[in-house]
Amino acid sequence: MIIPLKQPIRQLIAIPGIFFILFILTFSSCNGSREEAPVVPPLTSPLTRDYIGFGVITASFTHINADPAENSESLGYIRRGTLVKIIRRQVIRTPEGFISWVLTDGEQQGWLREDVMEIYNNESQARTASELNK
Repeated sequence: MIIPLKQPIRQLIAIPGIFFILFILTFSSCNGSREEAPVVPPLTSPLTRDYIGFGVITASFTHINADPAENSESLGYIRRGTLVKIIRRQVIRTPEGFISWVLTDGEQQGWLREDVMEIYNNESQARTASELNK
């Protein structure tokens, strides 16, 4: 014996079928082949630079160290107003908290604590600040 389905029940059964068909049609049209364009950052992008920024020493003088640690070998001193090129930043965990260090490149190469300097995006801003800090 076959029990005839009433109209609202037929609609409830048909709705998931319609969604399934739409789903199949939507994703079957995507064949997966897309044109891949290489991502090339602009020349002024921070990703294309070989440095992070430029720092100007604000402390009277500071040690420049061989490693990013307080007890590291001192490579010399740097005075207030000195301009340094920063090529790397590293945060070190200590019992007192975190200390940020920067690696400088150029004439004075070594590690400095970040809190002894102001950091600028470009060399011209840093040079202007350096003249004011001397």
